Amino acid sequence: MDHDGRHGGKKIRVAIIGVGNCASSLVQGVEFYRAAAEDGVVPGLMNINLGGYPIHAIEFSAAFDVVEGKVGLDLAEAIFAPPNNTIKFADVPNLKVRVDRGMTHDGLGRYVSTRVRKARGSTADIVKILKDTGTDVVVNYLPVGSEMATKWYVEQVLEAGCAFVNCIPVFIASQPYWAQRFADRRLPIIGDDVKSQVGATILHRVLTNLYRERGVKLERTYQLNFGGNMDFYNMLERERLESKKISKTGAVTSQLNYALPTEAVHVGPSDYVPWLTDRKWAYIRMEGTTFGNVPLNVEVKMEVWDSPNSAGVVIDAVRYAKLALDRGIAGPLEGPAAYLMKTPPRQYTDDQARRLAEEFAAEVPEPRFRRHAARPGYPRIISSPAREGRGEDRKAPASLALRARRRKRSPLG
Repeated sequence: MDHDGRHGGKKIRVAIIGVGNCASSLVQGVEFYRAAAEDGVVPGLMNINLGGYPIHAIEFSAAFDVVEGKVGLDLAEAIFAPPNNTIKFADVPNLKVRVDRGMTHDGLGRYVSTRVRKARGSTADIVKILKDTGTDVVVNYLPVGSEMATKWYVEQVLEAGCAFVNCIPVFIASQPYWAQRFADRRLPIIGDDVKSQVGATILHRVLTNLYRERGVKLERTYQLNFGGNMDFYNMLERERLESKKISKTGAVTSQLNYALPTEAVHVGPSDYVPWLTDRKWAYIRMEGTTFGNVPLNVEVKMEVWDSPNSAGVVIDAVRYAKLALDRGIAGPLEGPAAYLMKTPPRQYTDDQARRLAEEFAAEVPEPRFRRHAARPGYPRIISSPAREGRGEDRKAPASLALRARRRKRSPLG
């Protein structure tokens, strides 16, 4: 029985798409915190018990991958199979969850394909497996740039009748078409692109919000990230980076009440350094003007193990999704997504988003900030020519210019 008795030992059955470093950290984390006390403070967790669901309510039901050396293994073994290289912090017993052969589509990029071999055999019947295993929530951990593969899996999830947590920057929850599809099927979705617990983007957001609240005008900023995991190796293929850059840029610039020119902001992955393994180093610089137009500049360097840094966030996302299933709430979960994701359907400040998420868990019917503080989830960044109505900046991604035109026509813009 849970400590508050609200769910009486009910489980959350979770399936994973993509058994990489992030999946490894999630699975290890559930085992690591299985015996965590439900009162007091437990280091590393944002919520010990969320809406009546403790960590040990999560159990894994299915897993899908396409890499030879992972497919066919028990999930407990596959999370430590190459090329995974994150830190091991928990011994995971056999989970009796076989990693089944998934769909490839664009899931393997040009660079990653030189390091792994695709497993033989045909794609498993994803819908049947999700139904047969009683899966409640599906977590998407595909590589950045897996646009076609993600959308294919979304169709399987909708058909199987599961909630969906989209941890990558393929825009699903934030797009009206997919949001409506989940609403029509009476299924919840949380996305897009998971924030780390304390990562480069959340730190950059907080500092940006601090500038705005304290009257400092942010003029120019960059965030440069590099690491040694397969995510960074995959992102050497710059064509796969557009959605990632849009997501990270929008997460930061959404905290401003004015638009930065495209040439004044750069946020995104920069390079791959193999010896860093799953560690990520981030450099942030923010140039602004304060009282009397006097310069004020901030520089930050951050070092973190990349994959464990997001696992606790996903543990919360899974529990929010299950709460929505329990309550019959469908479509994008605005409050939880705003707190946990870089590109939610609507952006809020982090303080507002946290309160919205807490209100959702506590079943508060009307979020207090919905009417006056919400901002569109897409990036608040446009080129000067686009802002002045004279066309697009050729250096800016076409999608950003398109979003700028849409914002200009929108009453929310």
